[in-house]
Amino acid sequence: MNRIKKILKSLGPGFITGASDDDPAGIATYSQTGAQFGYSQLWTSFFSTPFMTVVQEMCGRIGLVTGKGISGVVRHHYSKPVLYGSVLLLLIANSINIGANLGAMASSFSLLVPLPFIVLLVLFTVLILVLEVFVSYAVYARVLKYLALSLFSYIIVAFLVKQDWRAIVIATLIPSISFSREYLLNIVAILGTTISPYLFFWQSNEEVEEEVEKGKIITMGRGIPHVTRSDIKHMRVDTIIGMLFSNLVMFFIILTAASTLHANGITKIQTADQAAQALRPIAGEFTFLLFTLGIVGTGLLAVPVLAGSASYAFSEAFGWKEGLYRKFKQAHGFYGVITIATLLGLLVNFTPIKPFQMLYYSAVINGIVAPPMLFLILFISNNKKIMGEHTNSLFSNALGITIAVLMTIASLALLANLLLF
Repeated sequence: MNRIKKILKSLGPGFITGASDDDPAGIATYSQTGAQFGYSQLWTSFFSTPFMTVVQEMCGRIGLVTGKGISGVVRHHYSKPVLYGSVLLLLIANSINIGANLGAMASSFSLLVPLPFIVLLVLFTVLILVLEVFVSYAVYARVLKYLALSLFSYIIVAFLVKQDWRAIVIATLIPSISFSREYLLNIVAILGTTISPYLFFWQSNEEVEEEVEKGKIITMGRGIPHVTRSDIKHMRVDTIIGMLFSNLVMFFIILTAASTLHANGITKIQTADQAAQALRPIAGEFTFLLFTLGIVGTGLLAVPVLAGSASYAFSEAFGWKEGLYRKFKQAHGFYGVITIATLLGLLVNFTPIKPFQMLYYSAVINGIVAPPMLFLILFISNNKKIMGEHTNSLFSNALGITIAVLMTIASLALLANLLLF
């Protein structure tokens, strides 16, 4: 236990960011991927890893070097329409995502505890708000790290069911490409789930929170910290670990769904809890339990990240006091946006939209919103007036531009497909 504590203490915003990416929306998307396409999209987890790592490293470096989050940097150096447009899109996508995640958590936990869906929905909402609003950043960061451990359940689950390892290796190393509408929709959903705008804002701001916590700057958004090469290196290692962990979990969820659901003719998943239920007769009670608890644990990790990233963006855009290190009375606007975003997510569950549709299409929305945000991050991280000597390397630019172009093409292809057919 002491060893786990020591390891977790050495990890920071990059690890939390990577873990929060595997939220119930991601779990549903990856489960649907495995159920619908079998092993054929396993390659996407390894394909997305270097791109996700480079993008999040840029975001972390922006926060570390400037003492501001992405929204704060845009406010000071770019046009206001760009800023407000980005923030509005983020709030819309995040609120839908929060609602989908809260619904998935309540539905999944109701399989284990005989309480009504609405009661569990409200209880989870209240619990998350209390933790985020009234618990200090230092304590809260530790809580998020421990919640990230719930993701190991998905790695364990994959080894509890029979696998065709030869087929897995082939599908992982040799990409299978199709230009069907369903295939394109799923690729955009996967990219939107792994390379999500809310992660950009969250990590840049959490690096600044860490600087405040360590006394390198007095308050968020004010004062440029003295950043050493050692600071940059530590952030990069932390980010690499977080992104590798995130994509490893993605790989094993797709693998599990492919070897159980797809192999038994189950190709459509309507809700996250349905994925867990479908595993029960196929893979056994223990597998079902681990999968279900994983949905709840990742939801408790991801919903605060979603609400927090929207709040950071809004607060910086309008010059409000921000930061989880502040008490509620010191940052009413910041905590107000967290509360509003979470409550909007709660209300989404009372609309006629099906939970799985919210989960899946929120990932698609992220996939469409991400490209312009990626180009903006590239502009910032290459601007010497902003980043000084810590601008992008040739390698970072090559991967960053590649994924921005690829996500743009994928999104345009999807939109054309939707409009023409």
